[in-house]
Amino acid sequence: MSSKPKIIVLDDDPTGSQTVHSCLLLMQWDVATLRLGLSDEAPIFFVLTNTRALTPEKAAAVTQEVCRNLKQAIAAEAVQDFLVVSRSDSTLRGHYPIETDVIAAELGPFDAHFLTPAFFEGGRTTRNSVHYLKVNGVDTPVHETEFARDSVFAYQHSYLPDYVAEKTDGQIPAATVDRFLLQDIRAGVLERLLHLHNNQCCVVDAETQADLNHFAADVLKAASQGKRFLFRSAASLLTALADLPPQPIAPEAMAEYVRGSKPGAIIVGSHVKKTTEQLEQLLQQPGISGIEVQVARLLEQSNEPRAALLAETVQKVSQVHAAGQTPVVYTSRQELSFDDVQTRLDFGEAVSALLMDVIRHLPSEIGFLISKGGITSNDTLSTGLNLRTAKLLGQVLAGVSMVRTPSHHPQFPDLPVVLFPGNVGDATALATVYRRLSQRSD
Repeated sequence: MSSKPKIIVLDDDPTGSQTVHSCLLLMQWDVATLRLGLSDEAPIFFVLTNTRALTPEKAAAVTQEVCRNLKQAIAAEAVQDFLVVSRSDSTLRGHYPIETDVIAAELGPFDAHFLTPAFFEGGRTTRNSVHYLKVNGVDTPVHETEFARDSVFAYQHSYLPDYVAEKTDGQIPAATVDRFLLQDIRAGVLERLLHLHNNQCCVVDAETQADLNHFAADVLKAASQGKRFLFRSAASLLTALADLPPQPIAPEAMAEYVRGSKPGAIIVGSHVKKTTEQLEQLLQQPGISGIEVQVARLLEQSNEPRAALLAETVQKVSQVHAAGQTPVVYTSRQELSFDDVQTRLDFGEAVSALLMDVIRHLPSEIGFLISKGGITSNDTLSTGLNLRTAKLLGQVLAGVSMVRTPSHHPQFPDLPVVLFPGNVGDATALATVYRRLSQRSD
């Protein structure tokens, strides 16, 4: 057996790699592409399934397809030892337990599955099995935040055993959930891990990266002794499991990757409150020109408004770029209401498809691209740029990743692309990333 298991991450939006670097992101999951991930020298790789944007049925089908292909790829590469992580949102939104159930059915049996939602770069911690989000400096139970009222993934509990019971419709009662508390993790939990069996559901506290480092060390020891574990996790656990050295180029110096020191382009799809605040600050920066896309026009029945909207946006982008500025293409900020969840998801897909057409029409000599929003970023890589794989360079800001397109990309070779989650960073974060890449003094 190899000393370290390969860490295989099924990421439900493309921002789960926001704490690691120097590894592959896979936008496709055919057996040949998965073998690229398994054979890569990095200890970890990501399969970007984008299931958070899908219906429960589609999410289950995609996860099943990935797992079945993974089984073949693992056999072909003769990988003996691996850990599977279902990476999801640190504010508890996503298809749980659908994805972990499918993974367990296809790649199991597992001795346990762990919920580890702590994400320190985003101010998310777990204490006494209650998951908190720092809001204006105050630890707030996540069920009291806007994320718990998400129109697709709403929930009522921050106490993780109750969250599990809620999401599994009582199939896993709260009282049966195994709780790993801070004092347990800090004292060492190897013996407990070795006694888990039958896919026991466990929830894990963590206040600092050191807590997850302790936990991960015990997990890896237990795995080396034959225990098989599955994780439903945010990004910080991945840092601990992968145990990478510092990234090659510091976040402040990542303008080195910008092509020819040229202006870039910024696409903003997310419209959570935090993104809107960040956008307001960005639009005040020198060298920036905002282009608002009135997405409500997509609700009109014919295709004509879409074609006109695309043509207008592309023309404005071209004018801004020709003037030596960085265009910021952003969706109109008003929240539209829909009759049902499916209609909302369909509209989200239509908006994203329009933004991807804008990306395809960007001037080919842009220096960099920033994509704001998880689903927007996933679509940017897989659809807008039509990538099979991308190399993760590291973070340009805590929780904000930069990847680079391959040098043989037909339209944008070696283009640095920033994947900026909707709910990460303070109000100035988007402006800070722009300044770093355009080498404007902070």
